[in-house]
Amino acid sequence: MPRVCFFTGARTTTGRTIHYRGRPKYQGGIGLKPSGIARRKFKPNIQTVRAVVDGKPTRVKATAKSIRNGLVVKPLRRKYGWTRKQKELQVQGV
Repeated sequence: MPRVCFFTGARTTTGRTIHYRGRPKYQGGIGLKPSGIARRKFKPNIQTVRAVVDGKPTRVKATAKSIRNGLVVKPLRRKYGWTRKQKELQVQGV
């Protein structure tokens, strides 16, 4: 699976890092000169989470930012409202 967020579409992007040498002009030098330009990648913080999509819990890849901002709706971990009567019916086999 690609490294793409299901909700925001965030994906790996490319850029550069630029290394400079010299003293800045405000410090009395003749200015900064680029001495090296290297390619780099910006990778989003992708997490695999269980989320409710179209009413069903499924595993999707989402960025940590989308999880924090509430775009991911997680399914309930347990059934609430489980009563003693329902448990007795299950034990009886009905």
